[in-house]
Amino acid sequence: MSKSKGKAEEASNLRNFILGWQDGLVNVLGIVLGVAIATTNTQIVLLAGLVATFAESLSMAAVAYTSSKAAKDFYLGQLKREMQSIDQIPEEEVREIREIFYEKGFRGETLEIIVNTITSDKKLWAKTMMTEELHMFPEDYEKPGKSAITVGISAIVGSLIPLVPFVFLGTFEAMIASVIVSASALFVTGGIKGKLTLGSWKRSGVEMVLIGLLAAVVGYLIGLLFGRVITL
Repeated sequence: MSKSKGKAEEASNLRNFILGWQDGLVNVLGIVLGVAIATTNTQIVLLAGLVATFAESLSMAAVAYTSSKAAKDFYLGQLKREMQSIDQIPEEEVREIREIFYEKGFRGETLEIIVNTITSDKKLWAKTMMTEELHMFPEDYEKPGKSAITVGISAIVGSLIPLVPFVFLGTFEAMIASVIVSASALFVTGGIKGKLTLGSWKRSGVEMVLIGLLAAVVGYLIGLLFGRVITL
């Protein structure tokens, strides 16, 4: 595996992990707070949370699979189209290769060597057109199955975090603990993402926490509303 391909795969895995982890944690946090305030029954909260956890993980995995497969199919379709263009209008495709590398600053004999080298290999020719003309890189289109597994598992792990306090504590205490634990987990995850993407780890962490707290507030308000309706 080349160094660039390895880095692209790492970035893809990180993206999928954060997608599943954050979505699972945030959604289940909102659900358990809503159910907790509406029922004040930890068993019902745990049941609702577990149902949401596995439904969410399967849904996220399915979405990850279909979206990754669609992107991969689109890439392969464009690659096939480039291969056909090379067969049908080779002179035009040679001209495009020459223009691409001319714009990069190559001239004279060096330019001709580059053009001849690329156009002597049909697969290299097509892939060069994909990257230089369409800006589509094969490393960006990960295996759909791997993407689905990564997102699904990370969604389960993330979803369980806001549930754990309800196993050991009473409803009110568990609600507070769930928010604190979830916010801490989101901040750490956001901080790691910020570090890996060379951004501000503090800003990234705070952004994730705010998203999680927004979901928590919405879930709490909905639960409060339905709790009052039920008691009427």
